[in-house]
Amino acid sequence: MRKLEIHKNTETQNTLRRWYHYRNPARVVFNFIVIYTCRYLPFLELKNVFYRMIGVKIGKDVSVSLGAVFDIFFPELIEIGNNTIIGYNATILAHEFLIDELRKGKIRIGNNVLIGAKSVILPGVSIGDNARVSACSLVNKDVSENSFVGGVPAKEIK
Repeated sequence: MRKLEIHKNTETQNTLRRWYHYRNPARVVFNFIVIYTCRYLPFLELKNVFYRMIGVKIGKDVSVSLGAVFDIFFPELIEIGNNTIIGYNATILAHEFLIDELRKGKIRIGNNVLIGAKSVILPGVSIGDNARVSACSLVNKDVSENSFVGGVPAKEIK
């Protein structure tokens, strides 16, 4: 089960329409600029420096591929271990805006993990050390260490 913090919406508008009540707009704009610059920046170490600037806890020798997107609202809830690869166009979300609530949760990605291209990691998920996530997977629950998962939703393959 995902570990989520839930904020109920008591207004008539959905939570996404009221995003600025949950996060400072200037901070979101800054995060957006950094994250979308990093999407196309070819220098891996420089990307990691920029990600750390917005609060992502990123380990040594992490490689974030072209087009990967981290959460714009709550990047400080993302933690990536050493020697991990985040694949092309992968998306790592630490929040979900729903009609009547905002959900947010920490993302913990272990050491020596491979996140395949175009995968989506949802909030509140932990991925254990040495795990592999197949391309185009939706990770909506914890992934144990040394496992190989894939699909929508992701299930253990091996």
